[in-house]
Amino acid sequence: MESTGFAEVEQHSGRRGLVAGRNARSGKDQQDGPRDPQAVLALLWGEQEQPTRGPKPTLSPQRIAAAAVELADAQGLDAVSMSKVAAGFGVSAMALYRYVPGKAELVELMIESMLAEVPDLSAAEGDWRAGVRLWARRCLDLYRAHPWALAATAMRRQVMGPHQLGWLDAAHAALEPTGLPAAQRHQVFVLVVGLVRSLAQQTADFDADQDREWDRLTGEVLERHADRFPALTRAIADGAFGPAGTDPLDFGLDRILDGVEALVAGRRG
Repeated sequence: MESTGFAEVEQHSGRRGLVAGRNARSGKDQQDGPRDPQAVLALLWGEQEQPTRGPKPTLSPQRIAAAAVELADAQGLDAVSMSKVAAGFGVSAMALYRYVPGKAELVELMIESMLAEVPDLSAAEGDWRAGVRLWARRCLDLYRAHPWALAATAMRRQVMGPHQLGWLDAAHAALEPTGLPAAQRHQVFVLVVGLVRSLAQQTADFDADQDREWDRLTGEVLERHADRFPALTRAIADGAFGPAGTDPLDFGLDRILDGVEALVAGRRG
């Protein structure tokens, strides 16, 4: 999002081409390659041309995207293919190309489907800190419910549909009462999204068995080499890697929002 998408924090550091085109697909999924942004935009906004001839459509891009989201939730994004999604409808992969040009466009539709419930921040009206907290909590819940979305929205700018724009609009609305310039409000949004994505990634990567093994091996290494890493050894002895006793999202947001509050007070002073 500068045009800003759901993965704003990554989008400042990279751009990937928008995909598409039916040409030479031959029934194979292709995620990379040149595509027409206008075609993706039409799909996301329901503005694609409807066929005037042939049999009446039995599916829709939205139904196909919803089925793909279910598949990704269960098996991960790599498991999603046009053929697997088609099999769930009892049709061939080629039948889906009537509605969606390929996997790249399908992923765009999946993101839009995942974001269908735009957060209602009316309960926090006028309280910008409460509004940002509510937005961030909803965003983290969404990433945790759909871990594949972290990879699907990373390091790229995507064409945005109405749901994704709705999330962005809600975040900016929550920050308006700060009175900060729009560019600074957007920078705050980037910080919040970065925090949310980091916490979601930690959840997605966590493995209890590996965590216990890491603790054991690291402890053994530090016992042998404590003199080389005195600050780290002291921190671990004092419980640095133990339970924090605070919700990590609340802790991170407090640090960000305290800084924003200081910025707001400085401007007023």
